[in-house]
Amino acid sequence: MIYLIRWLIGKLRRRATSPAEPLGAVPGRDEPAVHARGERFVTRRKAAASDANRDAPALSALGLGKRFGDRVAFDDVSFEIGHGEVFGFLGPNGAGKTTTVRTLGTLIAPTSGSATVAGIPLTPDNGVEIRRRISIMPESPGLYLRLSVAENLGCFADLYEAADPGDRVDRALRAVNLADRASDACGSLSKGLRQRVALARALLSDPQVLFLDEPTSGLDPVATRDVHELIAELRRSGVTIFLTTHRLEEAERLCDRVAILNTTLRTIGRPAELRDRLFAKTLTVRTLIPLPEPGRVFADLPAVDGWRQDGARDYVVAVSDPSLAAPAVTRALVQAGADVLSIGESHHSLEDVYLELVNEDEEARRR
Repeated sequence: MIYLIRWLIGKLRRRATSPAEPLGAVPGRDEPAVHARGERFVTRRKAAASDANRDAPALSALGLGKRFGDRVAFDDVSFEIGHGEVFGFLGPNGAGKTTTVRTLGTLIAPTSGSATVAGIPLTPDNGVEIRRRISIMPESPGLYLRLSVAENLGCFADLYEAADPGDRVDRALRAVNLADRASDACGSLSKGLRQRVALARALLSDPQVLFLDEPTSGLDPVATRDVHELIAELRRSGVTIFLTTHRLEEAERLCDRVAILNTTLRTIGRPAELRDRLFAKTLTVRTLIPLPEPGRVFADLPAVDGWRQDGARDYVVAVSDPSLAAPAVTRALVQAGADVLSIGESHHSLEDVYLELVNEDEEARRR
């Protein structure tokens, strides 16, 4: 089988001189859709040398949209992503995340708006040049299951026309800690190990921009940690990573900024900025017994904007500056003779931000 695949790769190489639409995947098969990536793969040194303007964003979109007939996959998406940034792309199922990745990866054409990928305008004529500089790891590994790990990677190294395919495969295997499984058939591997092989394949072309679609889907905690460490290492080496994930704690840990998509772009920013933008700053106070007159305790305190009772012995105090309000609230409670069990700043997670925005959309649809 490997000889047939390598023969097909040779045929694709000869056709690579004329730009063509990428070949589509065959539904229901765990086999990759292959397409020509141009005359040769681009190393990071070559990519850096060919970058005329490093100040330009690694990825950008302006009013980008995609429709399939009357159905809107995503609409009016705009953002800029810097070099070496890990950018999280979040949203519920059907929000348009994977379609956005396929559009930016030149697999399908947008129906509106514009974009640049790896500094190159997203146009049909630039498809081959863009694909030389990017790599996409889909959620489904898409491997040749009867071939070994090394044979799978070797096929794609040939497709990229790597100058030293054996060295490139060895480096990719070491990067994902799979050197000792190089001779194993991919069909014999667990889902987690197949994901790591797919990651190794995505690194073969030494991409400037790496699209990761649910890279830790189905992985155990140890394998997930390994992927996270690899993403952190790629960021340090200057690779721009566009990460789609349903694991919000993963996005909060890894991403410099996140965007939340629900057909349209709902918000974009650093996780801490999104929390501050969406939720008021509050202090949570718990006492041993209920305060007899909480209104008098919390009235006229510096940086305190209001309060509400949350249960018999809990109080939520809205503040403009927690560092100024917390000492004042503490002193007021002590002066009132309250037995204070705890007082602290309330913390909202990225999950809280996500659920708030998605629930808003659901409520708007019901109206």
